[in-house]
Amino acid sequence: MYTPIFDFVSHYSDSDSLRCHMPGHKGKNCGYPFLSPLFSLDITEIFGADSLFHADGIIAQSEAAASSLFHCAYSCFSTSGSTLGIQTMLALMKLDNRSIIAARNVHRAFINAAALLGLDVFWLFPSASSNLLSADFSTNDAEKLLLLHPNSCIYITSPDYTGKIADIPAFAKLCHKYNAPLIVDNAHGAHLAFFQPSLHPINLGADLCCDSAHKMLPALTGSAYVHTSQKRFAPLIKQNMSLFASTSPSYLSLISLDLCNDYLAFHICDDINHCIPLITQLKDDLSDSLIFADSEPFHITICAALSGFNGLAFAQSLRKLSVECEYADDDIVILLMSPICSDNDFFTLRSALRFTVNTLPHVKPSSQKFSVPVLKTAMSIRDATFSTYETVNVESSVGRICASVDVPCPPAVPIAVSGEIISQESVFIFKKYGINSVNVVK
Repeated sequence: MYTPIFDFVSHYSDSDSLRCHMPGHKGKNCGYPFLSPLFSLDITEIFGADSLFHADGIIAQSEAAASSLFHCAYSCFSTSGSTLGIQTMLALMKLDNRSIIAARNVHRAFINAAALLGLDVFWLFPSASSNLLSADFSTNDAEKLLLLHPNSCIYITSPDYTGKIADIPAFAKLCHKYNAPLIVDNAHGAHLAFFQPSLHPINLGADLCCDSAHKMLPALTGSAYVHTSQKRFAPLIKQNMSLFASTSPSYLSLISLDLCNDYLAFHICDDINHCIPLITQLKDDLSDSLIFADSEPFHITICAALSGFNGLAFAQSLRKLSVECEYADDDIVILLMSPICSDNDFFTLRSALRFTVNTLPHVKPSSQKFSVPVLKTAMSIRDATFSTYETVNVESSVGRICASVDVPCPPAVPIAVSGEIISQESVFIFKKYGINSVNVVK
């Protein structure tokens, strides 16, 4: 596979050019010899290196290759993760004068972008759930919202943090019936384009989506994509992306995306086909002791509470065996694998899981269900986010207006969103997740 960014930068790294340009390290190790290869490849937009937001050279060529691999009308690179992708997609909807109908399990980047852009958001709430990280959303409920707010788009997160995949084809069919764009936060699903058949949102009918290459593919942290199936969005993406992004994108991230093209072209399909039976076997071997959530294969989500374990204790046991999980709370443990994992990786994980279930004390199985409260809105997301706020304990927050949302990074159903009035039911869920204080409008 042609890798124009890597080829250019590696050639420049090997040259004797005097670097009278940024960055200030000048390609030298600066006293850290083990970082020498990274410093030598870390450049800026010099002659021939192209420019991410005005790409017409090596970056444009690499993006075109990615677009072909993902079967999109247009794909572009992000060096600021899917956060930048979310900001960009919502800015495009602002340009279209659209409101946003959003499934409630959004990443905090969505709420922040909605505040910055002053967007009207109408929430699609889930049915009862046992945790905030995963939920089911109804197309029937979405259609009711489309009828109430006709000039809207639908925004969903799929896969969610636990790996559950939404019914993208059904949502796409609904959106196209009402001429509403379908936007998907596919941060955890870049690899799905290389399943047979493809499970990637763009290939299933989405109009726009973002992928975090670094989550599921061999790419550096912050490396991501924005894809569209609609040619009308293609010339608008970079301009809207530049509203939020640094003018100095990381060439190390761009190199990793460029090299990732080669992996996607020649290796990922074989790796997926090799790994999926290993994952299936791992789950089968532990099915006598553990309950696994419904998810795409590479998210191995253990329903710890349902299996009779405390999730945090389970994760700590794995940690002592040199297995670090992606996420854990009292109820679930998420183990995030990828197509590049080896046979030995799965053997090590299976052994650690078997040791843990055989040695960790059991607790009474629990599956406490709760409904995410539908809260009254007192202010817009934007006004509440930029209001003067104070931090109070959750018991004192009932009846107060939620200000800036201070939640962990993973996409999850927000207990309260900026501008909403906090209820007693909200306090129960805050405390369930160990959240003891909240920001409220002063």
